[in-house]
Amino acid sequence: MLLPLRSLPAQAIGQGVELERAGQYDRAASLYFATLRADPTNLAALLGLERVLPPLNRLEELLPVARRAAAAGPQRAALRGVLLRTYVALSETDSARSVALAWAADAPRDEAPYREWAIALEDYHHHDAAREVLLIGRRAVGRPAAFAIELAELDQRTGDWESAAREWAAAITESPAQLPNAASDLSEAPEVQRERVTRVLTSGDPPAVTRRLAGELLLGWGQPQRAWDVFAPSVATPSADAAYALRRFADLAAASNTPAARRVRALALARFAEMVPEPLAVRARADAARAFLEAGDRAAARDVLERVARDSAAPADAQALAQSAVIEALIDGGQLDEAGRRLDAEGRLTAERRAALRLRLAEAWVRRGDLDRAAQALARDSSVDALAQRGWIALYRGRVQEAQQLFKAAGPYAGDRRDATERSAMLALLQEIRTATFPELGAALLTLARGDSVPAVAALRLAAAELETGRSGGGRPDILLLAGRVAARLGPDERRVALALFAEVVSTGGSGAAAPAAELEWARLLERDQRTAEAIQHLEHLILSYPGSAVVPEARRELERAKGAIPKS
Repeated sequence: MLLPLRSLPAQAIGQGVELERAGQYDRAASLYFATLRADPTNLAALLGLERVLPPLNRLEELLPVARRAAAAGPQRAALRGVLLRTYVALSETDSARSVALAWAADAPRDEAPYREWAIALEDYHHHDAAREVLLIGRRAVGRPAAFAIELAELDQRTGDWESAAREWAAAITESPAQLPNAASDLSEAPEVQRERVTRVLTSGDPPAVTRRLAGELLLGWGQPQRAWDVFAPSVATPSADAAYALRRFADLAAASNTPAARRVRALALARFAEMVPEPLAVRARADAARAFLEAGDRAAARDVLERVARDSAAPADAQALAQSAVIEALIDGGQLDEAGRRLDAEGRLTAERRAALRLRLAEAWVRRGDLDRAAQALARDSSVDALAQRGWIALYRGRVQEAQQLFKAAGPYAGDRRDATERSAMLALLQEIRTATFPELGAALLTLARGDSVPAVAALRLAAAELETGRSGGGRPDILLLAGRVAARLGPDERRVALALFAEVVSTGGSGAAAPAAELEWARLLERDQRTAEAIQHLEHLILSYPGSAVVPEARRELERAKGAIPKS
């Protein structure tokens, strides 16, 4: 018999909640009042009334039952909380104060009365009164950091970011786990307030956790080097706490894609590696080296990698990875002789990795213009990638026939798709040139490979002129087309040169593949310069004049786009 009787209040509360959801606040209130008549201290019913009476404009009806509940259960803080909130909501300030102070007197050193009082005041936008209550509570409980988070949030709402920073500093000193919350809240400080917040957090000799907060904020505000300078002293002494802070700082730095942010990420990872067991340390150093490389600090990257490479305790695969990365760093840094020596001496590299590094070294020698050293780097490599690179070296030397043979031997699968496409296009051009050697073309293409685009355009035009005046066979339109494509990627003056080159190819290219390809490039360049009507004319001319050309499908898509049938992306 007792079990069903005990379940009746719970059923009534459940029914009341369902009525609330249905918007039937009157009926829900009746159920809650009925429950309280049977059980004056039923907290669920009181909270229900606290929800449904305000929209009915009947909040004053809660006061008698809240008083009765608090009197019947004075040791239950939640009941006192309902009464306190009701007095605040009804603007009965003195009564609210009496309840809060009586509650505090019954529970010395308890923060709950002051916190509940302040939150109630804040809910009704009495920010100054809420602040006063929290400061009274701080003095009463005798703890300097008491209510720091609540005070910080109040200060933020009123625009006092300096005071908010001081309160957050107090809060995280007492409870370091609050650091992410502090960083999240203070990061919203307006730009004009950020320097003041930083000054609050960094003046004097702040605790380590406060330095970390300042560092994280500066990092998020786009000052990575200053962030590291502030943060670094907080992790000078190895500890699990410092290691965690470094890992977090590195992860935060990774969110910013700037060289300065990458560099401080690398610095954090390198220091993190000093504090963790070897398997984690090796990976962290490798990540640090990669970040240094991305930041352009090759010397720092090499120092980190050298350490891994020399570490006899590091796994063999990690040592090999580090050695490979050291050689890559040497190549990227232009220390090609040293890279070659390391490559010859290092025995821990796999054959595949060694071949890839030799190819990269050869390409670096080509960019420097030293074709003999490039060929020497590939001397012991018989892979298809090496064959393809030898083909380019032969071409740069002007050996047209030899380059064709090597490109064909390499086949379509050497390198990636872009490499294969470039090689196929060059092979098609070379097949138009019926001569075994062509030093002028080789020199022009080498200039282009070295990144000197403007001189390369001039050299390609001279090579085309040489074909026209002094050599038999075709290829001239194809070379001019290549020169035009290079010029089209440059500045306004060079783009005008490109238009002239495309026009020349179209007018003199005959029935070969170069003329329609040049007209397509011509139209694209006109459209880029917002000369859409002229571009449309060229595209229509191309489609009608060269119906069998391989570029006609591209021209049709370009024409539809130019006419607005395809939205520009």
